[in-house]
Amino acid sequence: MSALTSVILPVFLVIGFGYLAVWKLRFPPEATDTLMGFAQTFSLPLLLFAAMTRLDLAQGFQPALLLSFYVGAFVSFAAGIAGARVIFKRDWEDAVVIGFACLFSNSLLLGLPITERAYGPDALTGNYAIIALHAPVLLTSGIVVMELARARGTPLSALPARVARNVFSNGLIIGILTGLAVNLTGLPMPGVIMDAADLIARAGLPAALFALGGVLYRYRPEGDIRVALMVCLLALGLHPAITWTLAHFTGVDTPGLRSATVTAAMAPGVNAYIFANMYDRAKRVAATAVLIATGLTMLTAWGWLSLLP
Repeated sequence: MSALTSVILPVFLVIGFGYLAVWKLRFPPEATDTLMGFAQTFSLPLLLFAAMTRLDLAQGFQPALLLSFYVGAFVSFAAGIAGARVIFKRDWEDAVVIGFACLFSNSLLLGLPITERAYGPDALTGNYAIIALHAPVLLTSGIVVMELARARGTPLSALPARVARNVFSNGLIIGILTGLAVNLTGLPMPGVIMDAADLIARAGLPAALFALGGVLYRYRPEGDIRVALMVCLLALGLHPAITWTLAHFTGVDTPGLRSATVTAAMAPGVNAYIFANMYDRAKRVAATAVLIATGLTMLTAWGWLSLLP
């Protein structure tokens, strides 16, 4: 019970306060968009930039850790697409969006604060290693699969440009890549610049969690509950189960096991809805799945934390 109350509950109280602010306290819904825009465009990219510049690449990028997490992610992606097609008879574009919701766990807004509260700030090396690849690999994969599903005779020569345009316009990816570039080249960064970046970065997670609550209020469940529950089962159950099992079999160390399992056990992030909105497909499923899974994570994450050393 202590993990639930001291680690998980504070994170969800911030989300719940954002939800309540829009629902009952007359906080303007459009203000949550502005707040989330600040977090996603400026604060969180700076957080990732600063983290990537300081990341111990040799320690963080453990092949077994990354394999454990990403095998689980892609199996969940495939299972989500198959379930949407075979069980719920959705067309290919809808199926890709539903699969993407199973693929893209909320590594940043939920995974980071829960891991930090559970194990301390020094336990985040594995989280940042996963996050460094998370958006570039998973967003690129989702876009490629969707563009293939939509191609239907269109020349595939146009695919690389579409993928590059969508991926490299993402502020989070820009923050990751620039931070890694500084890390790899050893480019000296003035302390005053890093201090300023850290000040802005520290506002990112609480602001984004509060805004996430307001966003979730606006995307209340409106049908497609069975499909959304399938997404929850795969994202909160199958993905972390595969990750936890593979991490044990491949000998991932204890900090890496914690980072990989907790990150895999997080609900689909708002990016799942953004992806659905980008293609105007299965938006109701994505929004409903994000809302329900985010609520369920408060309990399922407690369960996964109890299995970790």
